[in-house]
Amino acid sequence: QVQLVESGGGLVQAGGSLRLSCAASGRTSSSNVMGWFRQAPGKEREFVAAISWSGGITNYADSVKGRFTISRDNAKNTVYLQMNSLKPEDSAVYFCAAPKDSITIVTMKRLASYDYWGQGTQVTVSS
Repeated sequence: QVQLVESGGGLVQAGGSLRLSCAASGRTSSSNVMGWFRQAPGKEREFVAAISWSGGITNYADSVKGRFTISRDNAKNTVYLQMNSLKPEDSAVYFCAAPKDSITIVTMKRLASYDYWGQGTQVTVSS
């Protein structure tokens, strides 16, 4: 089992920045890729970003490319999501996720590839 705890959400004005953190515990050695997803009210959960174990491979949703940066510190078992130039449409609950088994570059964007989820952290961007 892997436990994930997100933090860093909050209320920010459009154009502002936030950094989300996801602390992993438990059998973290079984997780390689880590991902961030988000879900706005009335919408499906959607992929935001993912990062490989080494950090050498990252993947982003088109809507956040150039504004968000995913990174990780394996010594701290923590993954980060730096969000800049935030827009009201970025408002959502942000979830950290980890797979039970190895996943590929192709599948790292898929919701179904992930087995462990955090409780989420709310991000609200005001206009």
